[in-house]
Amino acid sequence: MTVHLSSRLRDVRGSAIRDLLALTARDDVISLAGGLPGTELLPRERIATALATAAVDPANLQYGETIGLRQLREVLAAAEGARLGRALTATDVVVTSGSQQGLDLVARTMIDPGDVVVVEDPVYVGALQVFQAAGAALHAVPVDADGMDVDALADLLTAGLRPRLVHTVSSFHNPRGATLDDRRRGLLAGLADRYGFLVVEDDPYGLLSFDGPPPVPVAAHGDRVVRLGSVSKVVAPALRVGWLTGPAPLLTAVERLKQCSDLCGSTLSQAVAAELLSDVPWFEGHLGMLRAALRERAGALTEAVREAFGDAVTCSVPTGGMFCWLEFTDGTRPAELLPHALRNGVGFVPGDAFAVNRPLDEAARLCFASNPAPVLRTAVHRLATAWRQHRQLRRNVETCGKSSNCWSVTPSSPMTPSRP
Repeated sequence: MTVHLSSRLRDVRGSAIRDLLALTARDDVISLAGGLPGTELLPRERIATALATAAVDPANLQYGETIGLRQLREVLAAAEGARLGRALTATDVVVTSGSQQGLDLVARTMIDPGDVVVVEDPVYVGALQVFQAAGAALHAVPVDADGMDVDALADLLTAGLRPRLVHTVSSFHNPRGATLDDRRRGLLAGLADRYGFLVVEDDPYGLLSFDGPPPVPVAAHGDRVVRLGSVSKVVAPALRVGWLTGPAPLLTAVERLKQCSDLCGSTLSQAVAAELLSDVPWFEGHLGMLRAALRERAGALTEAVREAFGDAVTCSVPTGGMFCWLEFTDGTRPAELLPHALRNGVGFVPGDAFAVNRPLDEAARLCFASNPAPVLRTAVHRLATAWRQHRQLRRNVETCGKSSNCWSVTPSSPMTPSRP
């Protein structure tokens, strides 16, 4: 049967990460691919207690306000206000189904086809898909060890670029793992004021700082910032509770568009999130446990990478969040390495999945959050085994290229695993 699809869909890149998850879901594969919090770190008993409490109230089983449960918005307003250093009220918050819905609602509210949107390179794939679906004209700004290169953005603006939105994962970047430094945060907010664009500060990882307080949000430096938050990385993804704050006219427009999208989110999930976030002693203790666990996992992964690969790779040093960024210096292309890795029982995401304008074919993203330290060390051992196999195959192919008397050498299917 032929189904006519919207022309907007033609420009939306499929997510290589979602495709890869189907392979890494196999029991014999350790996944460093998806950005999933470790299952054993999810507070299942505390959520079960909050769920039982919430289910007793009939109002939590009914439709709710489009902008979200007031109790939750009050809790979020207090928390966001504390981070921004200014008072917020419940009317300053819209609750969404995860921060991804918030990003989609902002894009559909703000962007007409052809409007300029600045994204980071490497880019968060979910943002790329949202802006492609909105028909935006994308311009990419590189991300380095200090986050988005805001000076490069300033040069583009001086040359005449006029974006409607600038999107940044400002803290513990996905996929680069970097954090936008304080100088750049202030400069970005200042540029938004000067040139009249909105900054979309996507901040699902900001509370996962390993040492010291979370980074001060970009929104603390100016008013032209839309902040997106989520409980997915700090409590549990299945709650599907996110939120956004920003200029009042935008929030009003988002509410109207959200009515078209889902009428309202799950009142039950929001009641659970409200109870958990309002229990400050419990939540602070949970965050402390989560930060310590992620710090240990990040250290285990990066140490294992240094021991296994030496100077054949450079590896970012995570200071929070869930990801580290590898760049091979020996000519290895992670997209070509991946089939060997899957056969050896480990998965990751090649860097070209996050590319916008520049090639990232020597890079890879590894997630350390999903597995405990011993499993991460095993994963790196498997990856190093696959890397050595791949290098040997490359040598064989090069040797064959110099000889007329050899067989063709090709890798076997990634769907056929072998135990390392």
